[in-house]
Amino acid sequence: MQGSSNNSNLTNTANPQGFSFNRADLLRQRSTSSRRSSSLSRVSSDRVLGSIRLSHELADQILADVDSSAVARIGDSGDRVVCEEEEMDNNFTIDPVSDEAFVVREGLPLTDAKSPLAEEPILSTSIEEKQYKLPHRLDYCAYLIHLSVFGFLGVFTRYFLQKLFGPGHLALTSDTTPLYLDLPSNMLGSFLMGWFGIVFKPDLRHVSEHLTVGITTGYMGSLTTFSGWNQKMLLLSSKGHWMFAVAGMLLGLFIVNESITIGVEFAEGLRKRFKCNLNKWKIDTKNRHMAVIVVMLFSLITIWVASCILAVVKVHNLTTGAVLWLGCVVAPPGVWARWYLARLNGVGIGKNSYLKWFPIGTFLANVIAACIMAALSVISKAVNTKRSGVILSGIQLGFLGCMSTVSTFVAEVYTMRQSGHSGRAFIYSGSTVIVSFVLGTLIYSVPVWTKNYH
Repeated sequence: MQGSSNNSNLTNTANPQGFSFNRADLLRQRSTSSRRSSSLSRVSSDRVLGSIRLSHELADQILADVDSSAVARIGDSGDRVVCEEEEMDNNFTIDPVSDEAFVVREGLPLTDAKSPLAEEPILSTSIEEKQYKLPHRLDYCAYLIHLSVFGFLGVFTRYFLQKLFGPGHLALTSDTTPLYLDLPSNMLGSFLMGWFGIVFKPDLRHVSEHLTVGITTGYMGSLTTFSGWNQKMLLLSSKGHWMFAVAGMLLGLFIVNESITIGVEFAEGLRKRFKCNLNKWKIDTKNRHMAVIVVMLFSLITIWVASCILAVVKVHNLTTGAVLWLGCVVAPPGVWARWYLARLNGVGIGKNSYLKWFPIGTFLANVIAACIMAALSVISKAVNTKRSGVILSGIQLGFLGCMSTVSTFVAEVYTMRQSGHSGRAFIYSGSTVIVSFVLGTLIYSVPVWTKNYH
């Protein structure tokens, strides 16, 4: 009794307000606080997820009224803009009574229509202050020149990445695994497309339309290649490695889509942190236009002539670098063909323009290049000589590698997903991959199986 009285006194002394706490009470309080923190954590997570869903819903509402053909032309619209500008200029006429007709249609008397700045003197813009526009033929040639020069750079970069990550050096990619030789260049091109093809594209256009097309369509379109990717999967399937081929397609699609997403997010972060004024670099005068054209034309002639000479010498002697220089010789026509086909993006099919959201130009460029590459691979196996193999490999590297593209393809898929049309993105990407692979199987794999080519 005395012991319990002493314990009670100790308890009351430790708790002057008269409350008695035991171990069960402490555990109960800890459990309650833990449930509260867990509940708050779930509420915070739900708020984050709700904000993400809200942002996507707002994006869907904002982009709901955007013409689907505009989304199809995000990646590349080809020479369509140049031709439309020429047509507009040819059909443009000044109607001296157009202003009066507009005022009457608005329901206002002509005498009552006054500008809020009517009391101020109107200063006409001088000719020197206006942005200079090249004549249409020279403008078209300027686009072709930029595409060619940047196409050369794309081929050089792709070839270098093949050698760097291939079996000869880092041995991270090969022809016998789903990690195909062109995977690093497709990753890099897709990442850069997020920068210069989406986030910084308006800034590049502010400087020069020719530069924008050169970087996006010329460089990144030639740095990446869809036909080479498709052909490597055909090589795997023709040898019976079907699981590797399917894994290479799925893994490749996932990696390039993630690459452009990371590129966009990284570029947006840089854009928020650093503000850059590009007005001083804007090419808007005749002298600047002509200076850029002269420099780019000189670069084109120099690289092209040097490539032709080196290609002839190295193909004749079958020395190292023959494939690269022959690829550079035939690269410009490949870039031009893809740019020309891109005019079909957003046009639709038939008189009623069905499927305007489908980038038909990019789709045709990738499928046609993949089919031609499959046919050349069969020819190479049939002829089976070293020189013919080098020549056909050069054509595949240069012309077909530049005619097909992954960067533009993945930019179109990314834009469809971000505009709330994930179904269209799956249809477009799936149809491109499946059609190219099926046709490639008929063109390449079937003859290999029937003729027993090795």
